[in-house]
Amino acid sequence: MTDYTDTELMISRAAQELQNDDTTLVGVGIPNLACNLAKRTHAPDLEMIYESGTIDSNPSKLPLSIGDPVLASNAKSIVPMVQGFGYYLQAGRIDVGFLGGAQIDRYGNINSTVIGDYEDPKVRLPGSGGACEIASNTHRTIIITPQVKRRFPEEVDFITSPGYVGGRENRKELRLQGGPDAVITDMGVMRFDDTGEMYLDSIHPGVTEDTIQAATGWDLRIGDELVETTPPTEEEIKLIRHELDPEGVYTS
Repeated sequence: MTDYTDTELMISRAAQELQNDDTTLVGVGIPNLACNLAKRTHAPDLEMIYESGTIDSNPSKLPLSIGDPVLASNAKSIVPMVQGFGYYLQAGRIDVGFLGGAQIDRYGNINSTVIGDYEDPKVRLPGSGGACEIASNTHRTIIITPQVKRRFPEEVDFITSPGYVGGRENRKELRLQGGPDAVITDMGVMRFDDTGEMYLDSIHPGVTEDTIQAATGWDLRIGDELVETTPPTEEEIKLIRHELDPEGVYTS
C-alpha cells in the first residue's frame, strides 16, 4: 500500500470530482493541484480557467499565484479579468468552482468575512474576492477545508458565499445557479441531501464517525450508503510529488 498524507488524499479525492470536458475555475493551492492531477489522469480535456483571465491553461509547472506567467504560456486565450467573470462565470459557462473559507455550515454557506458580530467582529477576514460570484454562478462547487469544529458551526457568522442558504428552496428563490456538490476535508467527503443539508458520504481510512462528529458543530447525518474513501493511487502520488508539487510548496 502506498503511503500518503492527508493533503494528498484531499487532492486525489478532489480530482475525482472532475469529469472530462468540465470547465473549471481554478484557484491556487490544493484546487490547482487537483485540477492538474485530473487533467494528467482521467480528464485530459478538462478546461482550466484562472481568475486572472487565462482560458484553457496548461501550466508546465506549479503556478504560485493566479498571476503566474506559467498560466499564460500555454493558454488558449487571455482575457481581462472582467471578461473572465462576465463572459464565462456570470454567463453560466463554468461547470465547477473550488471554494474554501473560515466557516462552512450545514447548508454549505461559507463565511470569509468576519468571525463574530459584523459590526464588532472578533476577527476581520479578507472577504469574498470572487468567491460569492463562483458560489452563485457555477453549475456546482467543491469546497475543500480542514475539518475542525470552529470551521464547521451549525450556522456561519456571516454568509459571504451562499450554499443552499436555509435549504434548496431558498437558493431557488434567489435564482442562483448550481450549488455546493461536495465538501472534502482531511476526514471525509460530505454531500448534500434533497433538502440541501450536508451529510457524510465517505469516511477516510483510519477515521471514525465519532471523530468526524466531534469536529462538526451540529448533528451530522450519516449517509445511508457510507463508504470508505478510496486512497490515492501510486500513479497519483508520483504525479503529485514529482511533477505537480516537487518542492512541497502546498503538500509538505
